[in-house]
Amino acid sequence: MTASGAVWRNWARTESVRPKRVERPATAGAVQRAVAAAAASGLRVKPVGSGHSFTGIAVAPDVQLDLTDLSGVIDADVATGRVTLAAGTRLHELPRLLAPYGLALPNMGDIDKQTIAGATSTGTHGTGLAFGGLATQIVGAKLVDGAGELVTVSETERPELLPAVRLGLGALGVLVEMTLQLVPRFVLHAVERPEPLDAVLEGWLDRVRRADHFDLYWFPHTDTALAKTNTRLPGDAPRKPRGRLARWVDDELLANGAYRAICGLGVAAPATTPFFARKLDKVTGDRDFTDFSPAVFTTNRTVRFREMEYAVPLEVVPEALREVRALIERRGWRISFPIEVRAAASDDNWLSTAYGRDTGYLAVHRYFREDPGEYFAAVEQIMVGFGGRPHWGKLHSRTAAQLREVYPRFDDFLLVREELDPERRFANPYLERVLGA
Repeated sequence: MTASGAVWRNWARTESVRPKRVERPATAGAVQRAVAAAAASGLRVKPVGSGHSFTGIAVAPDVQLDLTDLSGVIDADVATGRVTLAAGTRLHELPRLLAPYGLALPNMGDIDKQTIAGATSTGTHGTGLAFGGLATQIVGAKLVDGAGELVTVSETERPELLPAVRLGLGALGVLVEMTLQLVPRFVLHAVERPEPLDAVLEGWLDRVRRADHFDLYWFPHTDTALAKTNTRLPGDAPRKPRGRLARWVDDELLANGAYRAICGLGVAAPATTPFFARKLDKVTGDRDFTDFSPAVFTTNRTVRFREMEYAVPLEVVPEALREVRALIERRGWRISFPIEVRAAASDDNWLSTAYGRDTGYLAVHRYFREDPGEYFAAVEQIMVGFGGRPHWGKLHSRTAAQLREVYPRFDDFLLVREELDPERRFANPYLERVLGA
């Protein structure tokens, strides 16, 4: 299906574009035809998922490919735990799709609106020092290259391309299907407690090493962190999920409704932000429940915001967060959104933020009606000082020359790009900035 005329906007309202035309392919062959047709007209092509990237990575000035119809399970092998998914499959669809096979993703982030191709291509991750980002779960993929050819990459076909294709920023081709190594469905025991921030930071390394999944949220202007620890249990373990009322109070009333009101008030009267941050801090967290992993990993977030996240060596996380805390106090800013801190295992994907090192992540946010520029720029300078790597789908200002210094295999990735897309059929302004022309 081909259409044109509509303006596309991402979720955070940081990017918008009116493509010359929009195509909605339902098969790999249709994607090949779309790329070939664009090439014949000298146009660029970009697939778009759910628009949850904060950067312009998915912006398609020429031909936009909407992969909504390229969705679902293509093949599943229960014995090996390997499942092949169409690239446009949404993460929130997976619990239903994988239930007949008794399988699940080994780890997830806290938002499940993304497509599987968009999440892996931008470096989406969860938390847990024994687990890599979502892209590490890929054992095979099919993509359409810049000439419109279907390329298969797996452990036996062109395996040398896997470290690039697993996390390719959409620069190497249009992913049409991917095979993931999954695990048997499992249950998580979640314990969430408010604790003194200084104590949590003192114990940071020990806690991320002992727990299956540990992360913390710190509300600026408070001395308290919300510490979240998830412990993995077998899939047949007894569950004690949150009740419907408790979930509504936690997720809709506090996490979304009350929080939206506080953010809105903070825009009109910034001086009130610390007071309400301390009030919200006292009613957030302190809960204990057990449920299937997707229900614990993910939350429903409807308050629109903007985000920057940096990956730094795991051991410098406490020092980095203390510097950000001192920065906020020194500048007198009023920050209504918490800072999220997570961890992930080292991996071997060339453009992974966790390439070659166990990694800690610090994410800063601002309500979408507030200007994040000064805050994000100052935090970015702190993170760069710690050898930080920016999340590809979240706001940052790094260029190709700067990124080459923190990614040892950066030029190897560019060689693969040269092979699969020599005419830059998949380029856009964001990729030109972070990868070069």
